[in-house]
Amino acid sequence: MFFLFFVLNSSLFISSCGVYSFTGTTLSPDIKTVTVNNFVLATAGGPANLPLTFNEKLKEYYQRYTSLKVVPNNGDMVLEGNITGYDLLAVAPTAQDQAGVNRLQITVLARFYNNKDESKNFEQSFSFYQDFPQGQTLSQNESRLVPKILDQIVLDIFNKTAADW
Repeated sequence: MFFLFFVLNSSLFISSCGVYSFTGTTLSPDIKTVTVNNFVLATAGGPANLPLTFNEKLKEYYQRYTSLKVVPNNGDMVLEGNITGYDLLAVAPTAQDQAGVNRLQITVLARFYNNKDESKNFEQSFSFYQDFPQGQTLSQNESRLVPKILDQIVLDIFNKTAADW
């Protein structure tokens, strides 16, 4: 009797959650493909390969964490946009009018089109930063910080498009 009760409650719980997968996505089952159009660098500064690195990270994330197929065009979902900010900021001022910490901040403007449900379409900026000590230069830290920042922006875009967060 206990087993039957457990099975019935579990099935009600799972069916009440709507479209859900164990990867955290809430994609409709009729969405099979995603197209990631090339994001372009629309700001001064930043490594020359920044757009390429970002595009590849975004495609790889969708391939790894969804069952969607990445296609070159006409996907059920389409992502495109620009890298609009690559900024080095001085933060945490000290008594000597110097920055105690430097901050590298990257901003990406993403446009998302869901060709199966246009109410999900959006255009939004995503931004993230990493700090590094005042006594170090950007070139000393760039190769370590940029991947971390891009990983977080990719995660934020993924959560907004595939997980509805």
